[in-house]
Amino acid sequence: MSQYFEVHPENPQLRLLKQAAQILHGGGIAAIPTDSSYALVCHLDDKAAAENLRRIRGVDDKHHLTLLCRDLSELASYARVDNKQYRLLKLGTPGPFTFILEATKEVPRRVSHPSRRTIGLRVPEHAVTQCLLDILGQPLLATTLIAPGETEPMNEPRAIRDRFQKLLQAVVDAGACPMQPSTVVDLTGDIPVLIRRGRGDPALLGLSLEESA
Repeated sequence: MSQYFEVHPENPQLRLLKQAAQILHGGGIAAIPTDSSYALVCHLDDKAAAENLRRIRGVDDKHHLTLLCRDLSELASYARVDNKQYRLLKLGTPGPFTFILEATKEVPRRVSHPSRRTIGLRVPEHAVTQCLLDILGQPLLATTLIAPGETEPMNEPRAIRDRFQKLLQAVVDAGACPMQPSTVVDLTGDIPVLIRRGRGDPALLGLSLEESA
């Protein structure tokens, strides 16, 4: 049965988020709000939790998972970033953009792409997410909360609890999110490639991109 935490979207109660963080530290899977949509998250260093995350979401190891980071300096610890990439990252963080980058050795191999050694990273602009990340002191492994067989993210916390209460250990309710996934941009090649157009506007990055996937 999922533990249900109702928090203020802008001034979340630390006591409740500390309880959610304890659940994540213990290997639990949680649904949390972000600046794009609700996400499934787990502890980065827990192999079993990462496998459960993929199972609940219905994706295999070729699906890029994302690291939710507190800021650009933390992001740079988990990805190899050159000056050109860093300038783009500054334009899109914090915000609803996920950047595909080459993973560093700080990223467990089991959570990066199996053949490319890449990882999705982003810095969300949401007070609840940021507070939870501060409490944990490290990134969270995440994926957009889209139910298996569906195409749109789930946005109603109580509906999330009802559907996944036997699979999730925690649901953090901060009200409705924009209900759009993040915009995904691959920065591993010579030029940026738009993988998915979501809430983030590529024009904010100074880019004119055609969606490739």
